[in-house]
Amino acid sequence: MKNIISKVILGSFVVGAVGMANAQKIDAKAKKILDDITANYNSKKNSYFKFSFGSGLNEQVTKTEPGIYYSAGDKYKLKIMDTEQIFDGSKIYNINADDMEVTIAKPNGSTALFSPINYLTTYRNDYNVTYNGKKMVNGVNADFIKLTPVKSNGIKYVYLFVDSAKKQMVKLEQHGSNKDVAVIAIKEYKENQDLDPNMFVFDKNKFKNYVITEL
Repeated sequence: MKNIISKVILGSFVVGAVGMANAQKIDAKAKKILDDITANYNSKKNSYFKFSFGSGLNEQVTKTEPGIYYSAGDKYKLKIMDTEQIFDGSKIYNINADDMEVTIAKPNGSTALFSPINYLTTYRNDYNVTYNGKKMVNGVNADFIKLTPVKSNGIKYVYLFVDSAKKQMVKLEQHGSNKDVAVIAIKEYKENQDLDPNMFVFDKNKFKNYVITEL
């Protein structure tokens, strides 16, 4: 379980440049839905998700754990089980309480930071996008959108299920080329809360007994 979380959730996805031979195809209806949701999230001071994270092999979810996610602008905090990731707008902090380790790294132009809404923006350059109709998901008659990489990046395809009326994400399924699967199902959503000013700050003093590695 920890390995899947590390690879799928708390690891940054490496995204290669799109070659000229790969003509990207984006369905107009799907694009409008994704752009409307992106604009909705970007208009908020901050957002909060409570979600369940499912993972497994051979495209079968075998374990589910709760998670929480806070974001404000490009900063975010994500926590699943004993693993937490903070992006303070400059550096990514991966914190593993079980192993008592912290890894610090700076994102670069070839990485895409993960968040439950990351695909709302990365689809523009990295994926073919198709609209697959409606599907009932967690009691919502959601729009079903499929993303397929235009160039090999370890992901086979991604399914996005969105509530177009509320302009919110409902569920995300990521299927890896190696048949790993990761599913985020959003259970609760809040916005424009009064957050702790240090929500997205990494405080080394709280991790004195941890092994801290800066890449």
